Amino acid sequence: MRATDLSELAAFDAVARHRSFRKAAEERGVTASAISHAVSNLEERIGLRLLNRTTRSVSLTDAGTMLLAHLTPAFGEIGSALDALNRFRDTPFGKVRINVPNSIAPFILGRVMGPLIRDNPNLELEISATDRLVDIVEEGFDAGVRLGESLREGMVAVKVGPRLRFAVVGAPDYFRERDIPQTPHELKDHVCVQNMYPTGVRYPWEFERRGEAVAFHPSGPIALDDQELMVQAALSGVALAYVWENRAQREVLDGRLIRCLDEWCPPEDWFYLYYPSRRNISAGLRAVIEAMRV
Repeated sequence: MRATDLSELAAFDAVARHRSFRKAAEERGVTASAISHAVSNLEERIGLRLLNRTTRSVSLTDAGTMLLAHLTPAFGEIGSALDALNRFRDTPFGKVRINVPNSIAPFILGRVMGPLIRDNPNLELEISATDRLVDIVEEGFDAGVRLGESLREGMVAVKVGPRLRFAVVGAPDYFRERDIPQTPHELKDHVCVQNMYPTGVRYPWEFERRGEAVAFHPSGPIALDDQELMVQAALSGVALAYVWENRAQREVLDGRLIRCLDEWCPPEDWFYLYYPSRRNISAGLRAVIEAMRV
């Protein structure tokens, strides 16, 4: 059905209910002549007269009576459907789909999922955790999480926490025959895991101290795109790993890993929850935004 067909049917419905072109025009927010034109177009298209018109009155033909009988419940269903949408606008309700990098998902979302669902029992949270670069609009997500430096232009962005740092870690067995590096430049003498994106592209270990920035490109025998495996590689004693400090925190605290170059690992840029528009967002997405915002 074309939009013009629905508009003409709505014009007829208003005239038939009010038995007046003027009152129908007031209800629809248009001129009486526009209503008359729409009804005439409808009658012309279906080849039937629906309304009998005089200068003083409007009445329905048999065809008009039959059409109105079918339109009344149909427009009632449409009105009910639109009213039902108020739940999405006024109360957190329904599904909210979020994309977040797998490597930081527990640290960004772990603290908010429980309270968010407890406070909003009608909310359904669907989280896709992947380090693959995702177009949230194309893939049907309501929002995504990224570092500020990689946000797409035109997105609305809300700062979320915590702010994370990287850490270089190795097992005590690894350091029994090697000195602990004091500067990133000394990493060239060590076996280091190569970090890579799911696409296979490698990215450097990045360091900074007192204005000096160093990007180190490992050339070790292991390349991984999963931080759990990076930690396991470090625990095995065969290589150093460069991971989020939260990912290796437990192992460092219990002595299974040794952290080095700590002073060369400042906090990274903030992460942001981003979404396409400020207008007409659902109450569910608003609840997620407020729960995650710093």
